[in-house]
Amino acid sequence: MRSLIRTGLAAALLLAAGAAQAADTATVFAAASLKNALDNAGKAFTAQTGVELKASYAASSALAQQIESGAPADLFASADLEWMDYLAKKNLVRPETRVNLLGNRLVLIAPSDTKETTVAFTPEAFAKALGPDGRLATGEVNSVPIGKYAKVAFEKLGLWGGVQPRLAQSDNVRAALALVSRGEAPLAVVYESDARSDPGVKVVGVFPADSHPPVVYPFAVTVDAKGEGAQRFLDYLRSAAAKPFFEAQGFSIIDGGKR
Repeated sequence: MRSLIRTGLAAALLLAAGAAQAADTATVFAAASLKNALDNAGKAFTAQTGVELKASYAASSALAQQIESGAPADLFASADLEWMDYLAKKNLVRPETRVNLLGNRLVLIAPSDTKETTVAFTPEAFAKALGPDGRLATGEVNSVPIGKYAKVAFEKLGLWGGVQPRLAQSDNVRAALALVSRGEAPLAVVYESDARSDPGVKVVGVFPADSHPPVVYPFAVTVDAKGEGAQRFLDYLRSAAAKPFFEAQGFSIIDGGKR
């Protein structure tokens, strides 16, 4: 009898330990442009709560497809509404947790040591800034959010025909940022938050707000999230305590979040 009791207690302790472990960890899949802000917010959150975070940063398109394929994500943060909608339609995120948390701006960047301080949104100015062989870096225009925003903006501004043959399309916005920072491309379209993260680049143009859909970052807990860590982190990100981490990187806070 005592042996059975000991066995039962051991099993109960293992279950409790497993539940505690699940509650004390969370895996975050987030758009590449969120890296600096979420890393900083995550460190503060873990120090305060003890919840350990694991983060994977990439294009929202790639992350959404990984979640669809069964990747173990607890929280998803997208750089546009479409990829969150994609998972929502497949019932892979918890709708009651979804919040449109952040906004951003679309900017044109150049290497920090370039002479130009401003590039006008005209065919002549872009041709001059790109030179005879230069490429314009951004994300893949049919799937990666930054590339999709850029394509819409260039079409609206009447520049698409001229820049489309000059594009260097990347897997995510940080890859496009790196091309300019390393001097491998004279221009790139990125988010303001990315430009602030790298001293090797400078902003030489801000896209008019009406040239593209608003840049919105929705967050949601996935249906397969284990424990409470993801929801606790999302609650923290919505709190006043996290606001400075986002604003320091150039994000705007969207009030009233839920869609």
